[in-house]
Formats: sequence, C-alpha cells, structure tokens
Amino acid sequence: MLRSSQPLTGPNRKRCREDEMLLGTVLDEGERGFIIDTRSAQAAKQARMTGGGTEPKSSYPQWRRLHRPLERGRPLQESFIKLVEACNDPTINMDRWLSRLESCRWLSHVKAALSTACLAAQCMDREEASVLVHGVEGTDTTLLVTALAQVILDPSCRTLVGFQGLLEREWIEAGHPFHLRCARSAYSHARLKQEAPLFLLFLDCVWQLSRQFPFSLEFGEHLLLTLFDNAYASAYGTFLCNNEKERRVGCLCKVRENTHSLWSWLNRPGEKKKYLNPLYSHNTLVIWPSVEPQSIQLWQGLFFRWIRPSQYLDEAWAETQRLVEGN
Repeated sequence: MLRSSQPLTGPNRKRCREDEMLLGTVLDEGERGFIIDTRSAQAAKQARMTGGGTEPKSSYPQWRRLHRPLERGRPLQESFIKLVEACNDPTINMDRWLSRLESCRWLSHVKAALSTACLAAQCMDREEASVLVHGVEGTDTTLLVTALAQVILDPSCRTLVGFQGLLEREWIEAGHPFHLRCARSAYSHARLKQEAPLFLLFLDCVWQLSRQFPFSLEFGEHLLLTLFDNAYASAYGTFLCNNEKERRVGCLCKVRENTHSLWSWLNRPGEKKKYLNPLYSHNTLVIWPSVEPQSIQLWQGLFFRWIRPSQYLDEAWAETQRLVEGN
C-alpha cells in the first residue's frame, strides 16, 4: 500500500517521469495496481485548473483509477456540529431526533470511510494487488483510508502497541495537520475554514470495528476516547502542531524538547491496564466489517458522554475485567 498527494498535472497535463518510473517499479510485468482517489471524478478534474489533477491512463497503463469521494472540509465539520447539537438537545422527541440524526449525515460519513477502506483492503487481500491512495494533499482522507485498511488487514495494528505505532506512522509522521483540523471543539461558535474532524472520524470507524469484532482488538473504547480528548486538548506534545517539521525544528513550540509523549504515559503499567480489552483474543484473520445501514451505529460513549453518566457501563466493564482475570 502506498499513499501520496495528488499528481500536479495541471491544465496542460504535465508528466512526471520520476513518478511514472516509481509506480512502474511497484508492479511486475503483467500485474495491475489500483489508484484509489478520495475525491470525486469531477473534483479531481477541477483540480487541474489550480495545478493538481489525476494520473493519466496513458502514463500509468498498469494502474486502474477508482474514485471514492470522501468529505474532508467544511461539510464534515458542519455534520459534526449538527450531530453534537442534536445529541445535547434536552427537548428533542423521538421523531425529531431521528430526523436530525439523518440530516446531519455523520453516520453516512462513517459508512463511506469504512467502505473505501474495505475497498483498499480487498484490492490487496483478494486481488493481491498494490494500492495507491491519495486525495489532495494526502494528509486527510488519504490517511483515513490507509490507516483503516491496515486495522482491517493487519492483526498487529489491532494490538495496543501496534495501534499506537499505526497512529504515529499514518497520522503524526505523515503530516495530518492536527493544529488546523482540531483547533476548536464543536461547541465553539467559531467556524474556522481549516477545521475538520478527520481524526475523530477515524476513531469512530475503529469503534465500529471494535463493536462488530469485540474479541479482535486488544484495546477498548476508553483508549479511543482518550485519543479524542488529547487530539483536541492535551498536556502532551504528541498531537501538537501540523507536521513533523514544526514539532522538531519549530523555533517557538520546541515540542520535542518541552513536552512528553502521550504514548509514554499510556504505556505505564498502572495506566495501560485501563485501556486493554479483557475479551481480547488474538485473531490472525482479516476482519471485514459490515457497512449496511443497520450495522453502523452512533458512538454513544462519545457523543452522549456529557449528558448521560457512564457509571453503570464502567462498573460492568470493571466486572468483566475481574471475571476474566479470575479465570
């Protein structure tokens, strides 16, 4: 699996021999690969006018391009805001709740992300083909798809340590702009142009996987909630800034020198136990999630956490841990 930003073909359909040669070396003679573009065909075409574009078929004859559009900007942020407002409205009745849940389209975004990740995973697992994923800059929906596909395919990414490595590799080092995307919460009245909950969407999709495969992920919901909290507000430097360059050489932040890593805290023996799934059983198989509408559920542990106490769920989880350890 490869990931990149869009090719800069522009309106004159410029070529990059180095890119063509690089992708050509990935495939043996007679093999075919898949390029999954997370933009619509129309959006990719329009991008040519500003210098972007797509891979021309004539220049990449062994690669088949598939468009699977995923929202990454204002529409996704507005969807998140509408969902939060609906979840925190105490006057809402059943009919109105269902209507507002549908109109916010958050679950549709979850379904689209999981479907695209499944497509990438199927190309690799069932077609035994190489896959290149990209969108615009390659730091938003691109990372969403590549990270989810790895959780689906690779059992090591479903362990606590492996999942941390996945986040470090596919989100942090890959340059997801956390500072821009997670600048404010959905409760803020500001509507910043660059804000969008891509990382939250990823965490929601992982929660969907954990719900459909409760024995296959070594970590539980508590870890996902902790990651959400730290992405938006944290005492650690892991999710600060927009890229590795800013974290390493930023003259103002000096993140590496002045902060601690979230991972070092999570992996302390006393903390680590809180995030482990007591029902975990190592599963070497690929986990194929259902993306049917009936299978995608609202993540109540996150979206209802401020209006509904989790005392009984926490007690049930603690009792499950006690019973498992007792056996």
